[in-house]
Amino acid sequence: MLFFCAALRQEVPPRSRPGARIGEELFPRIGRGDAAAFEELYRLTEKTIYAYALSILKHPSDAQDVMMETYLKIRESAHLYRPMGKPLAWMLTIARNLALMKLRAASHASERSYDDLSDESEFSGVMDREDGIVLRAALKLLEESERQIVLLHAVSGLKHQEIAQSLSMNLSTELSKYHRSLKKLKKHLAEQGGYHEKAGN
Repeated sequence: MLFFCAALRQEVPPRSRPGARIGEELFPRIGRGDAAAFEELYRLTEKTIYAYALSILKHPSDAQDVMMETYLKIRESAHLYRPMGKPLAWMLTIARNLALMKLRAASHASERSYDDLSDESEFSGVMDREDGIVLRAALKLLEESERQIVLLHAVSGLKHQEIAQSLSMNLSTELSKYHRSLKKLKKHLAEQGGYHEKAGN
């Protein structure tokens, strides 16, 4: 199954829906050092945190680093969490802060340009070739908020309502950005000749 290609055809990838299952009771347990609670939170949200970090950093290895840093920070700060009904939004805020810190550090050190996407091999563990083509186009072409929505839906399988809530966005705005993003990708990929609707059939 091609998850990004399925999104372009407006099919729903059969991913799990992690955002709806995060129990806020996990955080005080994690704060008390409960390893099982931490493992459960990681299992439920790792794809979501990774996709979100990737939408900001645009490099898989950097997104992986920030994802791991995010969970370390969550483990350290879980005792500070206060139930708000938006546990994923709290986690994404941590991931965003860490990702922006990494961007600033890279900029100051002139380590590399985040506008230049890495080679094909960096995406090989994420998805197959055609999904890779669509992902690279999304990272290069879309605005940050559009990348966040598309990646959270296609990579982690969050529902649009969950994405809107987690990004503090109303649902109509989220859906508008999502469909506009798909149109951009379809147009770009058609012009580049790198994707065909029948490819995933």
